[in-house]
Amino acid sequence: MIGMNDKEQSYLGIREKAEIIQEKIAEAAKKGQNSAEIKLVTVTKRKSVDVVLAAARAGLTLFGENYPEETIGKMDILAPQFPDLEWHMIGHLQSRKVPLVADRFHMIHSLDSVRLAKKLGRALHDRDRQLPVLLEMNVSGEATKGGWAAWSEDQWKLLIPEFEQIMEIDSLEIKGLMTMPPLYADAEKTRPYFIRLRQ
Repeated sequence: MIGMNDKEQSYLGIREKAEIIQEKIAEAAKKGQNSAEIKLVTVTKRKSVDVVLAAARAGLTLFGENYPEETIGKMDILAPQFPDLEWHMIGHLQSRKVPLVADRFHMIHSLDSVRLAKKLGRALHDRDRQLPVLLEMNVSGEATKGGWAAWSEDQWKLLIPEFEQIMEIDSLEIKGLMTMPPLYADAEKTRPYFIRLRQ
Protein backbone atom coordinates (compact mmCIF):
# COMPACT_ATOMS: atom_id res chain seq x y z
CA MET A 1 0.00 0.00 0.00
CA ILE A 2 1.11 3.54 -0.65
CA GLY A 3 0.33 6.42 1.68
CA MET A 4 0.88 10.09 0.98
CA ASN A 5 1.98 12.89 3.24
CA ASP A 6 1.40 16.60 2.61
CA LYS A 7 4.71 17.09 0.82
CA GLU A 8 3.91 14.39 -1.72
CA GLN A 9 0.43 15.38 -2.76
CA SER A 10 1.18 17.06 -6.08
CA TYR A 11 0.60 15.15 -9.27
CA LEU A 12 4.34 14.90 -9.97
CA GLY A 13 5.19 13.90 -6.42
CA ILE A 14 2.57 11.16 -6.45
CA ARG A 15 3.61 9.91 -9.87
CA GLU A 16 7.28 9.77 -8.89
CA LYS A 17 6.54 7.92 -5.66
CA ALA A 18 4.27 5.45 -7.47
CA GLU A 19 6.96 4.77 -10.08
CA ILE A 20 9.54 4.06 -7.36
CA ILE A 21 7.15 1.65 -5.62
CA GLN A 22 6.26 -0.09 -8.90
CA GLU A 23 9.99 -0.62 -9.51
CA LYS A 24 10.32 -2.13 -6.02
CA ILE A 25 7.35 -4.40 -6.71
CA ALA A 26 8.91 -5.58 -9.99
CA GLU A 27 12.23 -6.22 -8.22
CA ALA A 28 10.56 -8.16 -5.39
CA ALA A 29 8.52 -10.18 -7.90
CA LYS A 30 11.73 -11.53 -9.41
CA LYS A 31 11.99 -13.72 -6.30
CA GLY A 32 9.15 -15.88 -7.53
CA GLN A 33 5.99 -13.85 -7.98
CA ASN A 34 4.32 -12.48 -11.09
CA SER A 35 4.43 -8.69 -10.78
CA ALA A 36 1.22 -8.45 -12.84
CA GLU A 37 -0.61 -10.21 -10.00
CA ILE A 38 0.51 -7.64 -7.40
CA LYS A 39 -1.83 -4.70 -6.95
CA LEU A 40 -0.77 -1.37 -5.54
CA VAL A 41 -3.36 0.10 -3.17
CA THR A 42 -3.07 3.87 -2.71
CA VAL A 43 -4.29 4.74 0.78
CA THR A 44 -6.27 7.96 0.53
CA LYS A 45 -8.25 7.92 3.78
CA ARG A 46 -8.53 11.42 5.23
CA LYS A 47 -7.06 12.88 2.03
CA SER A 48 -8.86 15.58 0.08
CA VAL A 49 -10.54 15.04 -3.28
CA ASP A 50 -7.75 17.12 -4.84
CA VAL A 51 -5.16 14.63 -3.60
CA VAL A 52 -7.13 11.65 -4.92
CA LEU A 53 -7.65 13.47 -8.22
CA ALA A 54 -3.89 14.07 -8.50
CA ALA A 55 -3.28 10.37 -7.78
CA ALA A 56 -5.78 9.33 -10.47
CA ARG A 57 -4.14 11.70 -12.96
CA ALA A 58 -0.81 10.10 -12.07
CA GLY A 59 -2.21 6.76 -13.24
CA LEU A 60 -3.16 5.19 -9.90
CA THR A 61 -6.47 3.37 -10.03
CA LEU A 62 -7.00 1.47 -6.78
CA PHE A 63 -7.75 3.44 -3.62
CA GLY A 64 -7.95 2.26 -0.02
CA GLU A 65 -10.34 4.02 2.32
CA ASN A 66 -11.92 3.36 5.71
CA TYR A 67 -14.54 6.08 6.07
CA PRO A 68 -17.43 5.06 3.76
CA GLU A 69 -19.35 8.34 3.79
CA GLU A 70 -16.23 10.35 2.98
CA THR A 71 -15.30 7.87 0.26
CA ILE A 72 -18.66 8.02 -1.47
CA GLY A 73 -18.26 11.79 -1.80
CA LYS A 74 -14.90 11.22 -3.50
CA MET A 75 -16.39 8.54 -5.75
CA ASP A 76 -19.15 10.85 -6.93
CA ILE A 77 -16.76 13.67 -7.75
CA LEU A 78 -14.18 11.52 -9.55
CA ALA A 79 -16.47 9.06 -11.37
CA PRO A 80 -17.29 11.30 -14.37
CA GLN A 81 -13.61 11.76 -15.23
CA PHE A 82 -12.29 8.40 -13.90
CA PRO A 83 -15.11 5.82 -14.12
CA ASP A 84 -12.80 2.80 -13.72
CA LEU A 85 -11.30 3.56 -10.32
CA GLU A 86 -11.55 0.82 -7.69
CA TRP A 87 -12.38 1.61 -4.07
CA HIS A 88 -11.37 -0.82 -1.34
CA MET A 89 -12.47 -0.78 2.28
CA ILE A 90 -9.25 -1.24 4.27
CA GLY A 91 -10.29 -0.48 7.85
CA HIS A 92 -12.72 -1.93 10.34
CA LEU A 93 -16.23 -1.91 8.90
CA GLN A 94 -18.88 -0.79 11.36
CA SER A 95 -22.09 -2.77 11.10
CA ARG A 96 -24.23 0.32 10.49
CA LYS A 97 -22.10 1.23 7.46
CA VAL A 98 -22.54 -2.11 5.70
CA PRO A 99 -25.17 -0.73 3.25
CA LEU A 100 -22.79 1.98 2.00
CA VAL A 101 -20.03 -0.54 1.36
CA ALA A 102 -22.42 -3.03 -0.22
CA ASP A 103 -23.61 -0.33 -2.62
CA ARG A 104 -20.36 1.07 -3.90
CA PHE A 105 -17.10 -0.55 -2.81
CA HIS A 106 -15.15 -3.05 -4.91
CA MET A 107 -13.47 -5.08 -2.14
CA ILE A 108 -13.14 -5.34 1.64
CA HIS A 109 -9.71 -6.06 3.14
CA SER A 110 -10.85 -6.43 6.75
CA LEU A 111 -13.79 -8.77 7.24
CA ASP A 112 -13.39 -9.75 10.89
CA SER A 113 -16.44 -11.65 12.14
CA VAL A 114 -19.17 -14.08 11.11
CA ARG A 115 -21.81 -11.60 12.28
CA LEU A 116 -20.46 -8.91 9.96
CA ALA A 117 -20.09 -11.40 7.11
CA LYS A 118 -23.75 -12.41 7.41
CA LYS A 119 -24.97 -8.82 7.50
CA LEU A 120 -22.82 -7.90 4.53
CA GLY A 121 -23.94 -11.02 2.70
CA ARG A 122 -27.60 -10.10 3.13
CA ALA A 123 -27.00 -6.53 1.95
CA LEU A 124 -25.13 -7.74 -1.13
CA HIS A 125 -27.79 -10.36 -1.88
CA ASP A 126 -30.48 -7.63 -1.79
CA ARG A 127 -28.41 -5.66 -4.33
CA ASP A 128 -27.64 -8.71 -6.49
CA ARG A 129 -23.92 -8.11 -6.01
CA GLN A 130 -20.89 -10.17 -5.14
CA LEU A 131 -17.95 -8.67 -3.29
CA PRO A 132 -14.37 -9.95 -2.89
CA VAL A 133 -13.21 -9.99 0.73
CA LEU A 134 -10.10 -10.72 2.77
CA LEU A 135 -10.51 -12.28 6.21
CA GLU A 136 -8.56 -10.35 8.83
CA MET A 137 -6.33 -12.40 11.12
CA ASN A 138 -4.71 -11.17 14.32
CA VAL A 139 -1.45 -13.15 14.22
CA SER A 140 0.43 -10.91 16.66
CA GLY A 141 -1.88 -11.10 19.67
CA GLU A 142 -1.90 -7.30 19.99
CA ALA A 143 -5.05 -6.06 21.72
CA THR A 144 -5.14 -3.01 19.43
CA LYS A 145 -5.43 -5.18 16.30
CA GLY A 146 -8.69 -6.52 14.92
CA GLY A 147 -9.41 -9.84 13.30
CA TRP A 148 -9.76 -13.45 14.30
CA ALA A 149 -7.48 -14.67 17.09
CA ALA A 150 -4.78 -16.55 15.15
CA TRP A 151 -1.51 -15.88 16.97
CA SER A 152 -1.27 -19.45 18.29
CA GLU A 153 -1.53 -22.60 16.19
CA ASP A 154 -3.83 -24.04 18.88
CA GLN A 155 -6.45 -21.46 17.87
CA TRP A 156 -6.48 -22.28 14.17
CA LYS A 157 -8.76 -25.33 14.33
CA LEU A 158 -11.33 -23.23 16.19
CA LEU A 159 -11.55 -20.89 13.19
CA ILE A 160 -12.62 -23.59 10.74
CA PRO A 161 -16.35 -23.68 11.71
CA GLU A 162 -16.56 -19.90 11.45
CA PHE A 163 -14.86 -19.85 8.05
CA GLU A 164 -17.18 -22.61 6.85
CA GLN A 165 -20.16 -20.41 7.74
CA ILE A 166 -18.69 -17.53 5.75
CA MET A 167 -17.92 -19.77 2.78
CA GLU A 168 -21.64 -20.57 2.57
CA ILE A 169 -22.47 -16.89 1.90
CA ASP A 170 -22.79 -16.82 -1.90
CA SER A 171 -22.42 -13.05 -2.22
CA LEU A 172 -18.95 -13.05 -0.62
CA GLU A 173 -15.88 -14.09 -2.61
CA ILE A 174 -13.15 -15.03 -0.14
CA LYS A 175 -9.89 -14.02 -1.81
CA GLY A 176 -7.52 -14.69 1.06
CA LEU A 177 -6.33 -13.55 4.45
CA MET A 178 -5.03 -10.21 5.70
CA THR A 179 -3.06 -9.18 8.76
CA MET A 180 -1.49 -6.06 10.22
CA PRO A 181 1.84 -6.92 11.86
CA PRO A 182 3.41 -4.76 14.56
CA LEU A 183 5.05 -1.63 13.19
CA TYR A 184 8.83 -1.90 13.06
CA ALA A 185 11.42 0.42 11.55
CA ASP A 186 13.08 -2.72 10.16
CA ALA A 187 10.60 -4.31 7.74
CA GLU A 188 12.34 -7.68 8.07
CA LYS A 189 10.97 -7.96 11.60
CA THR A 190 7.46 -8.24 10.14
CA ARG A 191 8.35 -11.34 8.13
CA PRO A 192 7.49 -13.88 10.91
CA TYR A 193 3.93 -12.52 11.09
CA PHE A 194 3.36 -13.03 7.38
CA ILE A 195 4.86 -16.51 7.62
CA ARG A 196 2.37 -17.29 10.40
CA LEU A 197 -0.45 -15.89 8.25
CA ARG A 198 0.58 -18.12 5.35
CA GLN A 199 0.73 -21.16 7.65
